[in-house]
Amino acid sequence: MTTFEMIGSSARFRTVLDQINMVAPVDSAVLIQGETGTGKEVIAQAIHDAGPRRQKRFVAVNCAAIPAALLESELFGHERGAFTGAVNQTIGRFQTADGGTLFLDEVGDLPLELQPKLLRVLQERQVERLGNGRAVRVDVRVIAATNQDLWRMVQDRKFRADLFYRLNVFPITLPPLRDRMDDIPRLAEHFVRKFAKQQGKTIDCIPEDVIEKLMSHDWPGNIRELQNVMECAVILSADHILKLHSSELRRHSTESASARTLDDAQCAHILATLHETNWVVGGRRGAAAQLGVPRTTLIAMMQRHGISRVTLEQPEPHSDKPIPIQLQPGSKLTQGGYSHLDRLDSQVAT
Repeated sequence: MTTFEMIGSSARFRTVLDQINMVAPVDSAVLIQGETGTGKEVIAQAIHDAGPRRQKRFVAVNCAAIPAALLESELFGHERGAFTGAVNQTIGRFQTADGGTLFLDEVGDLPLELQPKLLRVLQERQVERLGNGRAVRVDVRVIAATNQDLWRMVQDRKFRADLFYRLNVFPITLPPLRDRMDDIPRLAEHFVRKFAKQQGKTIDCIPEDVIEKLMSHDWPGNIRELQNVMECAVILSADHILKLHSSELRRHSTESASARTLDDAQCAHILATLHETNWVVGGRRGAAAQLGVPRTTLIAMMQRHGISRVTLEQPEPHSDKPIPIQLQPGSKLTQGGYSHLDRLDSQVAT
């Protein structure tokens, strides 16, 4: 099968690429989880494009952007006269995606009353348009995404357990940008070239001090934040050398701080404690004791957050010192000369 050479070579991002290659050839449901701005829709598109349905449509639905009263009609369609304002027959997104892939973004925002109907469609592979009891068969692969903790929502009875298990056949967790900092120089190069072309500018150098600033920022808004910062930097650059003002990083940090959750803070606290105890979990001086939780509880929390010493400490093929990037016209950012991140401005997950 085709291997998608997306921008990034860090250990955690390579794991995601491996998962794409494993799941793309089969029709199993995929659940993509990750913070806002990590590119969940880009990954869903990559799975579709690498699979046997690539010649058919990829249809995306943002479950949080459509009013609950209209979402059922949007997904399953309706007949003329099915409700006030239904002046024409409309097919839903499931039928539109027949033979292809349906991407359910922000699936955690799906209303509880609609979840059993979605579960039935996934199990029976049939949809019924509103106002018509006749079932229509559909052949659709479903990929869902969320920035919420669906398992916690199941425990809180805010999401149906049976639907969670049906969607979570093959889970993929996208790492936040702060956990793949080695990818920042190449991502920055990509965005600089993209926006320079759009603005009719020639920028062929990213100075060392700019790279150092980018590498020292924690990027709470992830790839979307980096993209916005690079677009602004290109606008501010009057010559061939990229200019970056620290005030831009501070402004974007303030704007995207709300994206950080209590779950993120817990993960960061666990990591800091593990580093302090040299990754000793049990015992009187271990991380579990420091955090005031049983050893088994801490291990379960580590598994839920995807915390692994092997993954986090795997050596990366890079120099410790940032170096200036010389942008060569027409150079390839990826081995295959193609990247789904070229569509990040329109497809990045929210």
